[in-house]
Amino acid sequence: MRERLVPGYSGGSGVAGWVGPLVVAVVAGVLRFWELGRPRGLVFDETYYAKDAWALLRLGYEGSWPDRKTADPGILADPQVVPLSDAGAFVAHPPAGKWVIAVGEWGFGLDPFGWRFMTALLGTLSVLMLCRIGRRLFRSTVLGCLAGALMAVDGLHLVMSRTALLDLVVMFFVLAAFGCLLLDRDGARARLADALPEDGDGDRDGHVRPDPDVGGRVTAGWRPWRIAAGCLLGLAAATKWNGLYFLAFFVVLTLLWDVGARRVAGARRPYRAVLRRDAGPALLSLVPVAVVTYLVTWTGWFLSDDGYGRHWADGRGGPWSWIPAPLRSLWHYEALVYRFNVGLHTPHKYESNPWSWLVLGRPVLFHYESSGGGRVETVLALGTPLLWWTACAALGYLLYRWALRRDWRAGAVLCAVGAGYLPWFLYQDRTVFSFYAVVFVPYLCLAVAMLLGALLGPPGAGRPRRVRGAVAAGVLVLLIVWNFVYFYPLYTGQSIPYDDWRARMWLDTWV
Repeated sequence: MRERLVPGYSGGSGVAGWVGPLVVAVVAGVLRFWELGRPRGLVFDETYYAKDAWALLRLGYEGSWPDRKTADPGILADPQVVPLSDAGAFVAHPPAGKWVIAVGEWGFGLDPFGWRFMTALLGTLSVLMLCRIGRRLFRSTVLGCLAGALMAVDGLHLVMSRTALLDLVVMFFVLAAFGCLLLDRDGARARLADALPEDGDGDRDGHVRPDPDVGGRVTAGWRPWRIAAGCLLGLAAATKWNGLYFLAFFVVLTLLWDVGARRVAGARRPYRAVLRRDAGPALLSLVPVAVVTYLVTWTGWFLSDDGYGRHWADGRGGPWSWIPAPLRSLWHYEALVYRFNVGLHTPHKYESNPWSWLVLGRPVLFHYESSGGGRVETVLALGTPLLWWTACAALGYLLYRWALRRDWRAGAVLCAVGAGYLPWFLYQDRTVFSFYAVVFVPYLCLAVAMLLGALLGPPGAGRPRRVRGAVAAGVLVLLIVWNFVYFYPLYTGQSIPYDDWRARMWLDTWV
């Protein structure tokens, strides 16, 4: 019974459980930091976020800049010219992600290495986290390290780790929240197991039996990891609003985990027990904590006099005048941002429909430059093709495991993919890009790792079955790594012959 509530690990524990993840993270870090300043320029939307981050450092809010044709050359010039005005500017996203980018600029200056430093660091740390999260999810150090290694060699994750955009920051905070909820799940189930009565057969191994009273009435006690998840989800939403969907999905996920724990512990009506004992604390640990965290990220704007719309509500009456004016001003500002975002229909050459994201229908070209001698350099936000196409099959396998085998691990991964992917189908007319999918890349890698674990076979399988599975899984992993190496020049702005670039355009829609 205790093993059903809190299973043990395979493949090492303690220090041994950290060695593999750290090795994978070091490899990921080398890939992400190597020649991080290339290309030397503001690629794609870096022209907005790098400058807004610098404004936050200097003013505490987003100031105004000339148009990019005027501002960008001066920023890259020597001596540098930074034409920042203290007039508040209207911006389309909350400030948390730009504060993260600003940390790198504070340490290394307003240059390509400085504004990309923090995304490279978070990209590296996210690989380490995924190794540990996969280990906890699958109870296998090997599968955890495999999931992290797959993300280390994903092209989209690599490009976003080397570019100062907001989506990888959202991914990092959401992944950290997912890990915190896994820790909370294990802790709550361990406390529930401790409260169950022993078998009473004289066995000293700590075996326990289900008990309806304990399963239905005992509370899980203090759950700090769930509060931490609330803070992290607030930071995700304070980076880009799509983080709010993860908050909603993860509230449901953690409550369903509690239902499963109480059912195993013997509760006769586990859903009723969760509604009575767990639902209230879960909502309070996640939603209000996320809201407060979100508001805290606006501190610089609250303390300013010139932030955009900062004093809109000053002196205004009306039925909501009992709410402090700064909060009403922020609400008005956010309403303007919402209308802007949902009404963004400007056609773009690299926009794509979410239906095409998983099959890599239309990647985004961040940078392209041709040089003499028929050579080109590009930065293409394209996932490693064989990894993503394998992930499509893996998601089908997880649907089977979740729907027909009631595998909670498959359900958890599918929940996270759904939170990052499905909401974009609500905005079919909005201008959207495939690199938004980086938010659910970690869970695609977990799905592939789970599929590869199935190929390896269960621990009790015979040697021939395990050997065949190991060969099949090993060949697939090597092909994915080869595919990443083949496309690596397109991810990092390496100068290659035009014919080599053209040979890598496997689909016409990639050009």
